[in-house]
Amino acid sequence: MLALFTITKRTVLFLLFVSCLCICLAFVPQEDTSFEKAKREVLLRRMGHELLLLSGDSISRVAPIQTIHENEYQIQFENQLTFTSDSLVALAQRLLNKDPHFTECIIKVYRCDSNTIVYSFAISKKNKNDLITCLGRKQPKACYTINVQFKPENKAYSSFIIWGSIGFFISLVLLIMIRKRHHQKQVVPNSNSNSYTLGLFEFKVPEQQLLFQESIIELTGTETRLLRLFATAPNKTIARSVLQKEIWEDEGVIVSRSLDMFISKLRKKLENDPATNIVVVRSKGYRLEIPQ
Repeated sequence: MLALFTITKRTVLFLLFVSCLCICLAFVPQEDTSFEKAKREVLLRRMGHELLLLSGDSISRVAPIQTIHENEYQIQFENQLTFTSDSLVALAQRLLNKDPHFTECIIKVYRCDSNTIVYSFAISKKNKNDLITCLGRKQPKACYTINVQFKPENKAYSSFIIWGSIGFFISLVLLIMIRKRHHQKQVVPNSNSNSYTLGLFEFKVPEQQLLFQESIIELTGTETRLLRLFATAPNKTIARSVLQKEIWEDEGVIVSRSLDMFISKLRKKLENDPATNIVVVRSKGYRLEIPQ
């Protein structure tokens, strides 16, 4: 857990940016490239060609494939034809499974003269979710168009949502941990638990001394107890009532002005390091500020 604290805030913000970018990419519509679309049209035209051959027509043409909507195409024929439902289903399964982007599709056969659906079915990759009815029926010779609607491919983009969300969550957790670290104690304990490093000072509790470079600053017993309270919670506000209770309650008398007097004395003894000081937090108490 402590190893996580070595991660800088800049690194976490970069991770957060990448996570948000992944989530945004997940909502970018996925479109076939021109090459993939052309390959799909070739497969559909071949399906029309083989359907004509099964109808006994090896002369008439399959019209150019029309794009009706995104992921929906239409096969048109030059002449009338006839087909059985079995042959159309088998043909679609065999050819469309050659499309690497194919997952599922719905195929509808329309009569040209009435624009009504005479046959429809759904097939999927490796026949996992096929929905096929009315097999074995032969359609009379007539003009037909075949609409093929493919299911949009979105699995790759859904992974952006998954990984983006995970990264976003981890980034928030790390930011909270970094923020919490800045509010934790900034004391650097020495090997002796009764010794603290406060900015440029070394605070020796048992000896009741502040060491500054080669100088020794003596502290009274009350000053030592008071400074130790601040040392265990640097850069945090301590209420006046807490300080008074901890220092003087055992003596039976609490005098508010006495606290101010001892704070003033400690400030003078800390003045060799301008970055280390005890400041007043209005209407709350005092805070020992030391460099972070």
